[in-house]
Amino acid sequence: MSSAASAPSVSEAAERYAADLMRTVDRLRSMGAARLAAAFEPEPTRADAAYGLIHNVAQRAAAMEGVVTPVVPRLADLALGDQLAVVGRDLLVAARERQNAAVLIETSDELRELRRRI
Repeated sequence: MSSAASAPSVSEAAERYAADLMRTVDRLRSMGAARLAAAFEPEPTRADAAYGLIHNVAQRAAAMEGVVTPVVPRLADLALGDQLAVVGRDLLVAARERQNAAVLIETSDELRELRRRI
């Protein structure tokens, strides 16, 4: 990655984002139903925390693509990893096409934070 004084390139940001996305997807896929549904602060459950991020990622991708923000369905807890993989990929494609490293870095940080919390 570039030095701290310079912003990362889109390619560097995309690499970091893709790695954080896969780590978070893997974490969600490996969690059991009871753990995902357990009480969790400040969201009601870990699954709700994951869904909140999924919704935000989908909104960012739609905004970058210039389309109406989709209604992101709340899938079963055990499907959230797969749902994150899909909307996360959409954001990666849109950010690369528009050369937007900042959105990838911001979302990468949020993915790391979610993994830390859950």
